[in-house]
Amino acid sequence: MSEAFLYTILAGLFGLLIGSFLNVCISRLPDDYSIDEPRSQCPRCGRMIEWYDNIPVLSFVVLGGKGRCCKERISFRYPVVELITGLLFAAAVYRLGAGWAAVKWCLFIAILIELIFSDLESRILPDEFTKWGVALGVMLSPVVALPYGIIPAMLGAYYPAGSGALASFLNSSLTALLLSGGLWFLGWGYEKFRGKEGLGFGDVKMVAMMGAFLGLETALVGLMAGSLLGTVLGLAWIKIKRENSDSYELPFGSFLGVGALLAAILSL
Repeated sequence: MSEAFLYTILAGLFGLLIGSFLNVCISRLPDDYSIDEPRSQCPRCGRMIEWYDNIPVLSFVVLGGKGRCCKERISFRYPVVELITGLLFAAAVYRLGAGWAAVKWCLFIAILIELIFSDLESRILPDEFTKWGVALGVMLSPVVALPYGIIPAMLGAYYPAGSGALASFLNSSLTALLLSGGLWFLGWGYEKFRGKEGLGFGDVKMVAMMGAFLGLETALVGLMAGSLLGTVLGLAWIKIKRENSDSYELPFGSFLGVGALLAAILSL
């Protein structure tokens, strides 16, 4: 077994564990519950779950998607989140190798998965993932350099030639400010024009996080892809469910997250 293959397998297994943790965050953070106490409970009857019934994906399969204690159906979200996280972690390490680049993209993947499913279920994008995501993206930008884009090119006269770390830091931090500020302005204009809120501030913070991790060009691709998905799939869902398009709240953050994932995958 090659070393690269071993690292890929280990990353996938670690991703399954992180996916299990993300499930806890998705279930508890929107309601401001602690993520460490109490320990894992059955989502149906509230009884404590033993460790052998809490093994990512495997326990769900063995138990037939039902709680051992109450025999009630458990949401497919649990194994789906774990499996997607594990597969994407493995893919990142397979593509980038075991190093800081893989660490950065695995963090980004985990943040996006939590936000996608949290917004889908509760229409809430927790600050613990949006705000800390911005901080992590900016802090990691000098360590794992972003592509040399238009922002560092325009500011090239203000920093030493060849300073890739500084260029990446500027790209990350300024992109976060520009995109979030631009989206906030659009939301403000929509509210003034239509007389109702059209964009939550959580979406603004999520876009800042995307910009911090991806840089301007790639983040714009993710933003456009997410907006397109939200428009096409969102309108289709509203029509199928016969909802009122003026009052139905679409999980825009979920579409943004999928767009960001697609943009990140295409950029690797």
